[in-house]
Formats: sequence, C-alpha cells, structure tokens
Amino acid sequence: MRAWLIVLLGAMTLGATACSSPAARAPVVHHHEQTKHKPPPAPTTFSGPDGVESSWVVAENRRPGTSAWMIPDGTPSGIAGFASTTYAAPGTKVKLYVSTAATRFRIEAYRMGYYQGLGARLVWQSREIPGREQPTCPLTTGVNMVACDNWTPTLNLSVTAAFVQGDYLLKLVGAGGQESYVPLTVWDPTSKATYLVKNDVFTWQAWNPYGGYDFYAGEGPCPSDVYPLCSRARIVSYDRPYAYGEGAGDFLGSEYPFIRFIEEHGLDVAYVTDVAVEEHPAILVDHKTLLSLGHDECWSLVERQAADTAEQAGVNMVFFGASAVLRHVRLQGSPLGPDREEVDYRDGSEDPLNGKGNPLQVTGNIWASPPADWSEVGFVGENYVGFVEPGNRPVPFVVADANAWIFKGTGLSDGSSVPGVIATDLDEFDPYDHPANLEILGHSPVPLKESISELGDSQGFLDSDMTYYSDPTSHAGIFDSGTTNWIPSLAPCPPARRTCPAPMVGKITGNLLALFGKGPAGRFQPSTPNWSGIYKSAS
Repeated sequence: MRAWLIVLLGAMTLGATACSSPAARAPVVHHHEQTKHKPPPAPTTFSGPDGVESSWVVAENRRPGTSAWMIPDGTPSGIAGFASTTYAAPGTKVKLYVSTAATRFRIEAYRMGYYQGLGARLVWQSREIPGREQPTCPLTTGVNMVACDNWTPTLNLSVTAAFVQGDYLLKLVGAGGQESYVPLTVWDPTSKATYLVKNDVFTWQAWNPYGGYDFYAGEGPCPSDVYPLCSRARIVSYDRPYAYGEGAGDFLGSEYPFIRFIEEHGLDVAYVTDVAVEEHPAILVDHKTLLSLGHDECWSLVERQAADTAEQAGVNMVFFGASAVLRHVRLQGSPLGPDREEVDYRDGSEDPLNGKGNPLQVTGNIWASPPADWSEVGFVGENYVGFVEPGNRPVPFVVADANAWIFKGTGLSDGSSVPGVIATDLDEFDPYDHPANLEILGHSPVPLKESISELGDSQGFLDSDMTYYSDPTSHAGIFDSGTTNWIPSLAPCPPARRTCPAPMVGKITGNLLALFGKGPAGRFQPSTPNWSGIYKSAS
C-alpha cells in the first residue's frame, strides 16, 4: 500500500515535500469546532458524462483538501486501534480503542475523496490524548479467534453533522511519529442516492492476520497437502486492529481508487458496509445501483437475500472485483456488542449449526458447498477460477465486443488490449452454468505459468471475462469486471510511466455508471448473448 501512496503522491505532482507544502498541509480542525458545521442545501442531481451527478458531492470535493492523510514509507508503526462499529450515522458516538507506546497521541478524521487531487479532507482533530499500551489480545483456542475485547476504551468520538457521509480514515498520530489508521464509514440511513457503495468489511476482516490468525492462515503445524489450512481461524473478531493496510484493511488497496474516481466525477453516491446491510437490508432497494468494491468474496445470508430482493426490484449490481459472493460467513455478537464476530468454518461438518436450523446459515468452504448448495454463478454471472500469482505483472485486458455500450467513445475494437489491468483474482465464464442471455464484453487470456488455477491445468491458461446480463423480468443489469485489479487500475498514473491503464479504465467505468445510473439497465441496453461465439467448443 505504501508503494501505491508513493505513486499517488507522484501523480499529484506535489514533489518530495508534498506533506509539508501549504497546499498539502491539513487545516487544523479542533474537536470543539465540528459543531459549527452548517448542513448543506438540499442536493440536486443531474446527468453527467460519467453518470448521475449530485450537487452536494461536487460542492464537497471543492472544499480544501490535503495529502496529510497519507502515511509515508518508513513511518513508525507503534500505534494501532479499532472502532466499536464499522459504520455510524451523524448524531451517534463511536468508541475508539487505541494501544501505543507513545506518551501522547492525537486522532485526525479524514473524509476520503478527490479534493483537488489531494485525496481527502480533514474534518476533525482531537486534542492530545495520553497514550497507553493495552494488554495482549487473547486467543480462543478451538476456533483460533484473536479478540481485543479486553482493551479499555480510549475515546468516545461524537459523529456530528460535520462528518458528511462517506468513507473515513481516522489517523492515529503518536508523539514519536507513530501512525496508523482506523477505518469508519459514515452513512445516511435515509439515502435515496443513485449509487450505493458497499465497503466489503467482511472480506477485510476475513484476511486480517492480527494476532496470527485469519480465515486462511494460522500459527502451528498443519499438513502441507490439506486445504484449507487446519490452523486457520473459524471465527474472526472486529474487536482488533487491522494488521495490514497500515490499519485500513483492504480499503486503500482495493477500494479507495474507485472512491476517488466517483467523487472526482461528482456522482450521486451513498456509503454503507457489509455490516450495515446485514443490520438494515432494506437499504439496498432505495438506490438504483449497488456497487460491490474490491475483493468482495465474503457474503452473509442476510446480505445475499437483500441483494437478491433488490435485483428483483430492478436494482443494478456491479461487481468490480472477481470472486464476489464466493465465501459464506455469518455474524454473531462479542462482549463489545452485536455483530462483532464473523464466522466461517469453511467446512460444513465442523460448523456447530450443521444439522440444526437453516442449512443456508451453515458455513461450508464456499456458498456452493453443502449444505447451503447455493452457487453464486446464477447471480454474479460467472465463476471464480484462480488468480494471477503475486509478483507477476498484470496481463492485458482484451476487448471481446467492441460494439457494446460499455466501450462507447474508447476507440477500441475487437481484440484491442489495455495493458496492466488483469491481476489478482479472476472470474471466468462457464459455458455450462450461466444466465442464458449473458454477454461477454472482455475475454482476456492468462497463461497458467503466471497464475494459480482452481480448475487444474488441462487447457494451459485461464480466462478473465468481463460480463453483463440483464434480468428478463426486473430488467436489472448485472456486471462483473472479471478481475479484482479493476479498481486498482483506476489509480492515478505515475508521471514517468509510458503506459497506464487508468484513462481507459476510467472511460469504461464512466460508461458503466452512466448506463446503470438511469435505472434498470436492461430497459435501455438489454444484454445480447454472445458467449457461443467466444466459447465455440461449448456451443
């Protein structure tokens, strides 16, 4: 992530002293000043080249920005914390738990967006707070859960009207130069915005190795030829810091480039997290398009049912990352509050709910595993098939249907490629299991020598397919990018880089949001099935 921040600084052309320049320096906003914020006038919406715009988002991103939110490479990391919730509305309080060896520290709240290219706005800053080292977080053996519910609360943060809805990073700054983040989404429960961003905190937590355990790895010996690893966690807790992304989880790597893009273009957007959808599932039907960001592989039953209900009501679905709706999780309470623990045994026979109650709550390895037996393919449109190995360069995105609406104004033709787009997880069209009217927009081969396949190596390569289909009844449009690297490809181009996918990826993304912002996309652009011309052997 720090490398990405260096690229972003270069793209801003702020120079090596960006964080100390007048333009980059954050204005001081003391804790008592947040109550002076006046609510903005009622927003208006209007059509723009990249989707439905909102006057409040345009006005918000004209406010003074700062790059002081960034954590430069080499910054001491001896401070960490977590919040009592993943999301909050104005008028509520959030407990913050912080552990640090620093004698004193402060908290800076940044709303993430565009802000003249600086990337964030300082909304609030605390006074200096005495530092303390919290106790070691205990391990619950058997389920291998690390939880810091033995920590003492450090501060109650009042989320006032100054906290405009959006994605926030609470930056912890120690007296000795220590820095880290705590993410927080501020939501509007009454929102009727065109686009609804869903921060995928289920997956952030699934991959959080704080204390040595997550759903994929753990400490201790295990057979090397058995997957999933026996020492993995079966339950992970939100009552602990994120041990990656400088405390921000996967937000900066897989989500923030899109947040920056959508706010730069002034689009009519609202924000929630997975947990917000779990607790308020009806929120989805109040918007025209649900935007699934990043590496959104972990979904709960309530979330799936809410999305299915919304899609049947004509709400469009955008899956910007591959492997969406793959893993099966559920929530339960912790000593610090409801829905603070995430459960995924990854083996239905191990799950205590197996054979008891609703089989759709039992966490098998994936949603398609028994006893749930509910594959995501009929919803997402295609299969997760593997990933590009870390360290390998992204492979080109290849256009399959240049006449499609999504490539309007790009100048691309069938077979054209956009370098540097396809990486990390991959989704591929399955000729034997798919929506009947599915349209393949992009068809990008990935050599097996650069990837790991879930399908074996019989064909010598994988494909990353960009797909679109429209529901024949509700007319909702469902889009899958085919790669988890789509959003990272929106990141600003380094000044010295000759080829950069961001301009073309941005144009394609704008075309997508413009169509999906109108309402049920199938009313305007019904999908045209073309898969048989691409997967000829199966037609």
